[in-house]
Amino acid sequence: MQALYAHQANTAEDIVSGEKKLDQAIRNCENLSYYFYSLFPEIKRYLENKFAERKDKNFPTEEDLNPNTKFVDNLVIKQIEESTALNKKFEQLKINWSQQPQLIISLFNSIAELPDYVEYMSKPGNNYYNDKELVLEIIEKVFAESELLHWYFEEKFVHWFDDYNDALLQTYQAITFWKSSMEQVNAGPLFKDEVEDVNFYKKLYRLTLQNDDKYLKIIDENLHNWESERTIETDLILMKMATCELMEFPSIPVKVTINEYIEIAKTYGSEKSGGFINGLIDKIANDLREEGLLNKQGRGLLNQGIK
Repeated sequence: MQALYAHQANTAEDIVSGEKKLDQAIRNCENLSYYFYSLFPEIKRYLENKFAERKDKNFPTEEDLNPNTKFVDNLVIKQIEESTALNKKFEQLKINWSQQPQLIISLFNSIAELPDYVEYMSKPGNNYYNDKELVLEIIEKVFAESELLHWYFEEKFVHWFDDYNDALLQTYQAITFWKSSMEQVNAGPLFKDEVEDVNFYKKLYRLTLQNDDKYLKIIDENLHNWESERTIETDLILMKMATCELMEFPSIPVKVTINEYIEIAKTYGSEKSGGFINGLIDKIANDLREEGLLNKQGRGLLNQGIK
């Protein structure tokens, strides 16, 4: 959707160039996930340095001399530190948090305020299950909510603001599958099936552009009393993409197409976009079925989602 939106703003760009930019943007989203992994060892180092400074005080307390090291001994963070694959990516991407001390401090302070963290630190010893649960809680309740982190990534790469939640979810899901027995952990795969997935998004991008006039005519015929010029741009792009899926992708059930575009519309459109797109795509699907243009193969796919 973003790539199609960008193409509308720069119609001089050819489809092949647009495809290349789309492909790079998707792979950059994967790169963002490695920044999230790298934050854990960096936060650990901050805490270790803090412990060292306290021990060097003129009059250290018992707590200064014998700090609670449970977080710095976290077994999942240790796996990240010892992962050859993850560290190789950190080096390739030149990830360096040394210039962002206030960001790291802010993240740790948010972690320290979590009731989950307080409870975790109160229990003796390190248990892999509990260590992983804390890491996942930090991703969900600190990284996901940090405005500073959002701003940092937006400044670093403009598309990363929109990719933030997807990359964070990718990181979260990968860690859920890690086990204590793993000698080397790695990030989850970007694609379930790279050849199939890449072909899908390139085909969707290309056909939506190539058939723009045809899809716009179909949409206009179903809008009634509401010209396409008055429809917000993102909604119109999503409706063209959905029409393309209905007509050109035989293996995608109608219900899946409708549900996917409703969710995207809720994120990028107006408050009414979800309901508006739901009704329109459903109507277009019905019309295409009656005209024999609903290209679906496989038992149940043709009528699935059609009222």
